[in-house]
Amino acid sequence: MRIGLGLAALGRPGYLNLGHGADLGESRSVAALRRRAHAVLDEAYEGGVRAFDAARSYGRAEEFLGQWLRSRRPEDVMVSSKWGYVYTAGWRIDADPPEVKHHDADTLRRQLAETRERLGGWLALYQVHSATLDSGVLEDDDVLAELAALRDGGLAVGVTVSGTSQPETLDRALELGLFDSVQATWNLRERTAEAALARADAAGVRVYVKEALANGRLAGREPAPELEAAAADAGTTPDALALAGVLARPWADVVLSGAATADTLRSNLRALDVAWSEELERRLAPLQEDTRAYWVRRAELVWN
Repeated sequence: MRIGLGLAALGRPGYLNLGHGADLGESRSVAALRRRAHAVLDEAYEGGVRAFDAARSYGRAEEFLGQWLRSRRPEDVMVSSKWGYVYTAGWRIDADPPEVKHHDADTLRRQLAETRERLGGWLALYQVHSATLDSGVLEDDDVLAELAALRDGGLAVGVTVSGTSQPETLDRALELGLFDSVQATWNLRERTAEAALARADAAGVRVYVKEALANGRLAGREPAPELEAAAADAGTTPDALALAGVLARPWADVVLSGAATADTLRSNLRALDVAWSEELERRLAPLQEDTRAYWVRRAELVWN
């Protein structure tokens, strides 16, 4: 199963995905979100999903995932998480900022201990969260030494990237020869990391794709006439077709769904039944945006 489940929208009451508030409804207590997360995780596992991705900054996502793992004892799962951002929202939706970047070795050590407390021996991959060249994390000798020690100890290490500098950050990560995986944003609107992701794949590095639906913009939650027409002609949903476009990339090992409901996840999984074609590639090419315009639009999305 090449579709995985990311828990960014499941571990906290506020997130920037379009329609996230409507997905969660009125009840946003910790108990309510725990029940929702476990229901979506159950649906995912029953649907064949085996890769689950969390982060320290995803509110209680690691806690919810760890509880689910211990209660269900699923087989053959690949559990990953990330360090480098601190959740500062305090279970509020309107907190500004909701999370703060800390890419230092002390934060790595502290957050790894917190992650292991929640995920225990299930943790198989630990990733730098949203590295950029400007953050300096890939030049920090203390951080790199800590990551190398983790890898030597049997824990796979990875790096996730974000923003307009994704290609350059990915290439720097590959130069280091330290990482077992990379994770980047790639979707039908933002494609600039493609060549770098292909290079990662060629180097034997596992490639995860995040935000494959552009935070809901390619899930029927924002007008996209080309996508809607092509999905109707293909007899599927816009989200499934957009995900199929990502799955069609030969370098994409795991494509993460960010579903916050079981219904959304089931719709996402329909991507596996879509036959991608050169005609679809041509029809949906106009969806691509200038990379700077894409990231400006993303920055304008409101946490809801």
